[in-house]
Amino acid sequence: MTIEGNDPVRPDAAGPGDQQAAQKGMFGVSGTGDTSGFGGLVRPVADPHATPRPYGGYFDEVVDLLGDAVASAGVGFEETVYRVVVDRGELTLYVRPERIAEVCKLLRDSDGLRFELCSSVSGVDYLDAPSGVDAEEKARRLHVVYQLTSMTFRRRIRLEVAVTIEDPRVPSVTEIYPTADWQEREVWDMFGVLFEGHPALTRILMPDDWDGHPQRKDYPLGGVPVEYKGAEIPPPDTRRAYR
Repeated sequence: MTIEGNDPVRPDAAGPGDQQAAQKGMFGVSGTGDTSGFGGLVRPVADPHATPRPYGGYFDEVVDLLGDAVASAGVGFEETVYRVVVDRGELTLYVRPERIAEVCKLLRDSDGLRFELCSSVSGVDYLDAPSGVDAEEKARRLHVVYQLTSMTFRRRIRLEVAVTIEDPRVPSVTEIYPTADWQEREVWDMFGVLFEGHPALTRILMPDDWDGHPQRKDYPLGGVPVEYKGAEIPPPDTRRAYR
């Protein structure tokens, strides 16, 4: 089974790596008392869209094998994976949120795939999406990124799902990859993504009664002193700035 690299969401999308915007400062913010030394940084923001065939290396084989596994489960590939991107030598499959656990199980158990290890689950907040992104995609600003490794075939791929602030629900993959347990808790703590089916989705870095999710990009950087192991760290906007 051959899966083409078309993007059903944005068929007129530009090629991978096209520069659509520039980000200023380390975190894209200004006027906050940034003392990181990167306040003057200006860097292009890549807006990778669907990559056409051939993907190169083992990427085509992985996508085809996953397509076969999805088809054998009675589900259409584009109903499961809506974008395939190869950027800077890495393969990313954009998976519809409700399908992520199913895809992980197929990637782990299917012969020829055998992605036995989930080495990382992390969150991203694309508050300021690049120009040209449609309103529906821009609304899905919270992304969860899964790094999978096949120790059998010495291969790596990335999965990515996107949800809205209003409905940040993603099925947990802890039953498939136990290593995702604490990492899903951290993404919930920092970004507010609700992993349905997680055995104990509680905060892991911030206190249980903490208000908000500190790594969302609209979370205030200053004005909140933090107590850490008996020492109080002042908010960023009151720290000494080095010129």
